[in-house]
Amino acid sequence: MSRVMGLTGDEAIAYAVKQSNVDVVAAYPITPQTIIVEAFSEYVHNGEVNTEFVCVESEHSAMSACIGSSLTGARVFTASSSQGLALMHEMLYIASGLRCPIVMGVANRALSAPINIHGDHSDMMGSRDCGWIQIYGENAQEAYDWTLQAFRIAEDSNVLLPVTVNIDGFILSHSLEGVEVLEDGDAARFLSTRKPVLTIDPSKPITVGALCLTDYYFEMKCQQAEALKETPKAIDQVSREYESLTGRRYSFIETYGLEDAQAAILCLGSTAGTAKAVAKNLRSRGKKVGVIKPWLYRPFPAKEIVKAAENLEALAVLDRACSFGALYGALGNDVVSALYQEGKKLNVFNVVYGLGGRDIAPFDIEAIFKEALEVAETGLVKEPLKFVGVRE
Repeated sequence: MSRVMGLTGDEAIAYAVKQSNVDVVAAYPITPQTIIVEAFSEYVHNGEVNTEFVCVESEHSAMSACIGSSLTGARVFTASSSQGLALMHEMLYIASGLRCPIVMGVANRALSAPINIHGDHSDMMGSRDCGWIQIYGENAQEAYDWTLQAFRIAEDSNVLLPVTVNIDGFILSHSLEGVEVLEDGDAARFLSTRKPVLTIDPSKPITVGALCLTDYYFEMKCQQAEALKETPKAIDQVSREYESLTGRRYSFIETYGLEDAQAAILCLGSTAGTAKAVAKNLRSRGKKVGVIKPWLYRPFPAKEIVKAAENLEALAVLDRACSFGALYGALGNDVVSALYQEGKKLNVFNVVYGLGGRDIAPFDIEAIFKEALEVAETGLVKEPLKFVGVRE
């Protein structure tokens, strides 16, 4: 059973956490994430959840408290964005290195300087190699659905890694949508209670966070890499169960219009919705274009993306963050590497857009599609990396 509620992206994540039988939430407010923990604090205050809410003095402390709580066997959640996520950076590596299945909602926001409170992916891309599973949602419905699934994925005994559920700041975090939510009982049955593998227990002492030098540090990192390799199996299993419960099917990527497409756009988050709308319009005019939207960013779904692109002649990869000094943006680099690894020859160009929350309009996306079609026709990429939407 389900019902529809009017929720913003932030509220959708908070509501999913409310239904997730979370033991501890430790958080510090930061725009545009604040509504997530503010809404959840109201659930605590009203007695709607039996959760310990820890108000801390910084995001670094928030993640520290989450790690300690997770190690006791608690189910743990936090949320952050931008400078707050950057302040957590040290502890992100510790959370994954200690195999803490923490779930974090991130309302993606630009990093300073200059000061900016609007949405781009600079914050999470700056932490893309921290060992966390990373998921990007297109809308509030996906934010809700992925948050519920994230706890199951993180707590899988073959995974035991933290997960971020990312939504575009303000574009999704503050926009109201109709969200189909589960009844509390159905959500509880889907998640049940966390069953930790190892816990800190004074009666059964174990060593946590020991000094690990040249003898075993390398092996520990390899174990993390192996755990990330197990993630797709867990996601597939969890998503199938979630589909049987809700009728909504999730996976590693979503595609649109690729059955006969010559050219496509690949992008993360809310931009994919606009790209699909533009592609639909162009296809009605006879243009063979499509869209690839990764839900999963880490571990990177390389084989799925290469498979989706197998019949394309050109691909535009959109990055909402800038990798200064690199040949491509972070997403562009990953896509090009995946294609090379699989021996797929495809004309690719990378577009950096929307930094600091600047809108990318349908006409901008249509222009990118047209350029991709030209590349498909000529086989010539004029600008491997370009910036779209910059004022002259």
